[in-house]
Amino acid sequence: MSRPEVVVHRDGDLLAAATAARLVTTLVDAQTARGSASLVLTGGRTGIAVLEHVRATPARDAVDWTRVDLYWGDERFLPAGHPERNETQAREALLDHVPVPASRVHVMEPSDGRFGDDPEAAAEAYADVLAAAARPEDHGSEDHGSVPSFDVCLLGVGEEGHVASIFPESPAVLERERGVVAVRDCPKPPPTRVSLTLPAIRAAQEVWLMTTGAAKAAAVATGLTGADEVQLPAAGARGRRRTLWLLDPAAAAKVPDLFTPPLA
Repeated sequence: MSRPEVVVHRDGDLLAAATAARLVTTLVDAQTARGSASLVLTGGRTGIAVLEHVRATPARDAVDWTRVDLYWGDERFLPAGHPERNETQAREALLDHVPVPASRVHVMEPSDGRFGDDPEAAAEAYADVLAAAARPEDHGSEDHGSVPSFDVCLLGVGEEGHVASIFPESPAVLERERGVVAVRDCPKPPPTRVSLTLPAIRAAQEVWLMTTGAAKAAAVATGLTGADEVQLPAAGARGRRRTLWLLDPAAAAKVPDLFTPPLA
């Protein structure tokens, strides 16, 4: 696993804009190297702002969107089209504005979908989607089932250090065999979700953790300094090749000097 790197931007809007530019470049590089690219999306204010900045930049057309596979790190188990679903927000922010084929947009099933109100079945179905997309060379040392080696996995970070829908000391953070799980009794609404697990996240080549605000500063600092991932899941979210923490000054306020670069 890679060693964490920290990039601090002067405010949240610049962070989102710079991350969007970084994302376009990374997708283009992946397509140049392999012909296609894969991206795990996240929800939340910053995650959606990044997609809005991608939509707004003329550089978005450097990406061949017909050759990008899109996945989600987690999803709120709500009806299709619900405004709080990460899928709904991502479509409004970007996906409805670029020519991504429907077959490459790999959504997690809604609560009124094929499996009805059964998040465990929805999680199993998403695990099957990931297994179908995985290649033999994607298998790493962790026993997480078959998942693609995503080019980039975008993640937000919660005040208590959660990523995706993996919360401290929850069954999801203890999962070592499955790549996708149902999450019930989530401490944040809505209470039922579907989420990738940490082993699946660690299959990504690059993991980018994005967060802003003083309320996140303690979790960021703890996550960078060897915390137990059961207590602080963000500490266990690392990419095979690169792990980036993308922060504003408030979120970076308690980061040890060892990690803190000049303001970008």
